[in-house]
Amino acid sequence: MFFKKTDKKEENNFIVKVCALLIHAAKIDENYTDKEEQIIKKTLLELGLDSEKITKTIQDAKIIEENSNQILDFTREIKNLPEKDKIKIVEALWSIIYSNEDADMYETNLMRRLAGLLYIDSKTMGDIKHRVKEENEE
Repeated sequence: MFFKKTDKKEENNFIVKVCALLIHAAKIDENYTDKEEQIIKKTLLELGLDSEKITKTIQDAKIIEENSNQILDFTREIKNLPEKDKIKIVEALWSIIYSNEDADMYETNLMRRLAGLLYIDSKTMGDIKHRVKEENEE
């Protein structure tokens, strides 16, 4: 696991909130695809979640995402992660957005807001965006 949490319940809650944020990004264009869900599953594995817990985590995160009216709930803990860990999550978000080849205005607005909430400067955010976009064009 690339981040350190001592309490298993706290760790699970953290993973579910990260997953809810990823799902939110996938659903914001009203076109939640299997490809986006595969990116979410891959990201959860990279975060250290056991493969047998992925389905339940996604189900729990979908409920949280549907019942939440603000992204602050999802970003509160992420913003305190080390920079490299936040970047990993932002890369996953951009991968979800560009999985259907283009970003719409809702997706780009979400990422602009997340940059501020996660304390990621605009140059870093732009670099990640362009790198992920190029990878998806290949």
